[in-house]
Amino acid sequence: MLTVNDTLYAEQLVAAYNFIHQHDDFLVVSHVQPDGDAASSTVAIGWLLSQLGKKFTMINEGAIPGRLGFLWSSNEIHNYTLEPLNRTFSTVICVDCADFSRTGKVQQLFTEDRVLLNIDHHPTNDHFGTVNLIKVDAAATAEILFDLMNQFAITWHVDIATALYTGILTDTGGFRYANTTPRVMEIISQLLTYGVNGHWLADHLLEKMSMAQMLLLTKALSRLTFTEDNRVGYIYVTPEDMAETGAVNEDLEGLVNYPRNIEGVDVGILFKQVSDTAVKISLRSNENVNVANIAQSFGGGGHVRASGCRVEGTLQDVINQVVERVRQQL
Repeated sequence: MLTVNDTLYAEQLVAAYNFIHQHDDFLVVSHVQPDGDAASSTVAIGWLLSQLGKKFTMINEGAIPGRLGFLWSSNEIHNYTLEPLNRTFSTVICVDCADFSRTGKVQQLFTEDRVLLNIDHHPTNDHFGTVNLIKVDAAATAEILFDLMNQFAITWHVDIATALYTGILTDTGGFRYANTTPRVMEIISQLLTYGVNGHWLADHLLEKMSMAQMLLLTKALSRLTFTEDNRVGYIYVTPEDMAETGAVNEDLEGLVNYPRNIEGVDVGILFKQVSDTAVKISLRSNENVNVANIAQSFGGGGHVRASGCRVEGTLQDVINQVVERVRQQL
């Protein structure tokens, strides 16, 4: 029997189908500094539009991580920071953006009268679209896109199956997180039938580590700090660390899990100093703390167990503020 949420989701799928069917010349964008789900969702929408004979442009503020270079047409995703476009778009599809601000500077390409399809799974999403396709219990935006693809008369191909598998794989931590539901495994099983090389993806995306990442991890762990009760653990990296190790943003992926994974720790935090007056924060929790609420209190957002934000201030001041806010939630 369908629930109210099931019925609403079905209606949203139809509305998203109609949006794509009725429009053309799309700008497809995900959040700044795209991760696995964001990049995979971007190319998945691009692949769908290509199958439908639609015109589209894929773009992000920030580079697609090099390890995701195997994704279909990922090399065609413009990095707005390096190559801003000299035109605007009146039809936009946003994927994996928890709120409008997460589109970053790319929103400068949106016309004032644009229509926008917002596809996302973050519980903090503020429904900023003309049409919204939101499923907060989905493990990844890629999971929602699996359902959307099935609204269209397309022939499944290994390229699109690999993109969706990648998005779900990365956002479930290799099917280890609590968002790994029976529905997720049903989808993964079906995607494997289309020729996805699951074991290669797991090894490439979850196991391999660049030398720069290892050097950066060594520096970060040398500063591992705990609160007095050992329930909060945190590390930090500086611009000097990034320069000395040759690390890039994608090398930060997974670092926050090291303090979180220590027995007895409820919340792990990674502080990345981006300037003398700004710090980016990644928060991960186990069972007791809703880090989405904490991130929102600093103007960020995300998931109950995985969220982030940017805070203005010196590194030590920001560390003190955030750690104290987390301690108040324990």
